[in-house]
Amino acid sequence: MFVRTSDLAGIVAFYMERVGMKRWLSQPQIEILQHENLLVGFHQSDQVDVDSLVTFFYPSREQVDEMYARFAATALGPPRENSAYDIYNFFAKDPDGRRVEFQAFLGPVPSIPAVPESTRQFLK
Repeated sequence: MFVRTSDLAGIVAFYMERVGMKRWLSQPQIEILQHENLLVGFHQSDQVDVDSLVTFFYPSREQVDEMYARFAATALGPPRENSAYDIYNFFAKDPDGRRVEFQAFLGPVPSIPAVPESTRQFLK
């Protein structure tokens, strides 16, 4: 996923410091950040993509609650169960105004595939 931002340094700081993402790759006017198996690229631009939704998956409700503790002052509401999708989640907004979701699945889900060896070299 790639999204445009007008403040690359600010958005990278938000996702690294507040959410805990790590820098995966830097390119001119682009920063790609990683959280578990999620890669999100941010591209410096005069336009901003605010219609995107960035979703972070956590294995447990407790981890979602921990993220809510970090975002309680700016969250769009407290975590709740969503029976339609069998998840526990809450939403916040990043500095660009883009929605950010923190969720845990309540039922069984398929395992996440292993990262291919060709990609592991970049994750070090």
